[in-house]
Amino acid sequence: MRPLPGRLLARVTALPAIALSAWLLVAFPLLVLGQFTPLTGLVLGLPAVVAACALVPRLLPDPPDEEEVPWWPVVAVLLITVAFAAVQIAYHAEALVIRRDPASYAMYTAWIAENGFLPIPTQAELIAGDDPALSYQSLAHYQRDDVIWPQFMAGAPLVLSVGYWLGGLDGMLVATPVLGALGVLTFAGLTARLVGARWAPLAALILAVCLPQQWVSRFTYSEPLAQILLLGGMVIAYDALASRRALTDRWRAPQALALVAGLVFGLGVLVRIDAIRDLLPVVGFVGLLLVARRGQALPLLAGLCVGVAYGLIAGYGYSLPYLEYLSDSLNPLLLISAAVIGATVALTAALWRFGLPHTERVRWLPNAMALAALLVMVGFAVRPLLWPDYGHGSDFTDQWVASVQEIEGLPIEGSRTYYDMSLYWVGWYVGLGAVLFASLGVALVLRRLTQRRDLQWLLPAMLLVWTVTTTLLRPAITPDHPWASRRLIVLVIPAFVLFAVWFLAWLTRYCENSVRHSRTTSMVRSLPAVVAAGAAVALLGPGVVTSAWGIMGYRQDVGTVAATEELCASLPPDASVVVVDSGMAGNYMPLLRNVCGVPTAALDEASPEAVDRVVHAVHQRGRDAVLAASHWEQLDELTDSEVEPERHFHVVAQMDPSTLMEPPTGHWTFNGSVWTAVLPATNDPA
Repeated sequence: MRPLPGRLLARVTALPAIALSAWLLVAFPLLVLGQFTPLTGLVLGLPAVVAACALVPRLLPDPPDEEEVPWWPVVAVLLITVAFAAVQIAYHAEALVIRRDPASYAMYTAWIAENGFLPIPTQAELIAGDDPALSYQSLAHYQRDDVIWPQFMAGAPLVLSVGYWLGGLDGMLVATPVLGALGVLTFAGLTARLVGARWAPLAALILAVCLPQQWVSRFTYSEPLAQILLLGGMVIAYDALASRRALTDRWRAPQALALVAGLVFGLGVLVRIDAIRDLLPVVGFVGLLLVARRGQALPLLAGLCVGVAYGLIAGYGYSLPYLEYLSDSLNPLLLISAAVIGATVALTAALWRFGLPHTERVRWLPNAMALAALLVMVGFAVRPLLWPDYGHGSDFTDQWVASVQEIEGLPIEGSRTYYDMSLYWVGWYVGLGAVLFASLGVALVLRRLTQRRDLQWLLPAMLLVWTVTTTLLRPAITPDHPWASRRLIVLVIPAFVLFAVWFLAWLTRYCENSVRHSRTTSMVRSLPAVVAAGAAVALLGPGVVTSAWGIMGYRQDVGTVAATEELCASLPPDASVVVVDSGMAGNYMPLLRNVCGVPTAALDEASPEAVDRVVHAVHQRGRDAVLAASHWEQLDELTDSEVEPERHFHVVAQMDPSTLMEPPTGHWTFNGSVWTAVLPATNDPA
């Protein structure tokens, strides 16, 4: 019988990716069919998840006998996961008013959870028909003809909808903290496989305490789900490749696991379109497997193709306006992807006969590879001094960056992207010690791979090194923090933590071997333990300090759920809402339409004549007209003081700050109000 703790750790850390992938495989077709409802989710989605969780973990190989795992790492990892979830649930945000992406995902979720289909109808026929003064587009919601397409990919909303079905808005908002905790658990599983089970709790704790992991887990972001899928894909791929299978061998557990790993990887595109970039090394790795005649190659490729197909259908079928908005960066990525696929096919064909080159025979190559990795890190470190980066390509972003620079007392350079600071961003959140250890770790790993040693690292190293390099070169995000830390949390920070912990494990073993083969005192024999403990504290400390002084201690947008429920309850059953305040229309229209479920439009120019015309049209349809604005005076003026406006939505809450040259600390204040004036149809003089 294999060691039970090791088997349990292996299976429980693979479960999040398995369960979520099974759900997405069923949920997305239901959305395509317009049948994404709690009933279909229960009848079709739940059995798929249960079956996947019952069958796939049985295929995972047990740890080898020489890697006997004690119980304490398993218990520690589970305690860290549960504690992380509890803290993030306690501090979860209530971001429902669209200012940035979390509320956009929340509004997307609310719509499909309540209605089960896309696109969103404008319901213009329930307001004022095709009146040219009305518009139905808002932040993160694109109008095309007579329908509205929400921004972003469908993956995260499909998962968050389960929370909405179970607990309404509150259930949806606490779903992401759970996903964040599952990301920590999955990362612990990857560390246990690549470094050792005894090092998994340290890696999980470092990731759990760092500010970006906590921050994205408090909001309805897509990053926690993407993190689970991409890290989980590496976990399952590791297990799939644990035994050697030839191309002509019969189908066994390794091939089945390779298929699952490919699916998990590919479904990352259903969550985030930029996962295409992260998955390019997987394509190259499949080519290497084919050249090596490994039986897992074709199943891995098949699963990857299916998962990516889901993502492309979701993107071009249900998020096309969003992809058009991203076309300046997405189209080059697609061309690069085509080039990578073509190059992989050509190189695989060229190497098919002769096999992989024997890099270990070139004596200077391993050291050169390690040196190149270190020089790249040095280049990122000196980049701000030599190549400061400019050019957002957006006047709005330039203005926002300039306003934050003014707050921080920095030189006003709105076009400054701060991309050259990307390595220092990582240092803010995990510490410079972790950056140094990770740099040494990746250099040693690449050296050993060039020597054809530790080949279980090949896929993780290819994927993580590629993603870290491309992300640090061009984060492609507005550079204020904590917002910009989103780019780092899916794979970049986990990569730094993983390589740093691997180097610490290597250093500890090196000290142990040195002590074992020399005559030393008892004090010297304690050196490995001292090194491990001291380095672990050094890796944990900066993350704890940055988080404690950053986002801990407050919740963002507290009171928004209660205010939203009050606002929705105040609207008549047959209300048609017209937002007459252009300053608030983009922020609140999705809240009124997607959550309150009432037809909503914005009046571009709220003149008394236009308001009278639109209100009359609403009343002609036998509906109550509701005017909405952020200020009482505006409604009072437009209604000639005949209707007393009421404020049913009012939130004064803490919100995240924005910083450019230092980690985020403290908080800013969010002040949101919605005043409404109800004009019943019976009051229409016509």
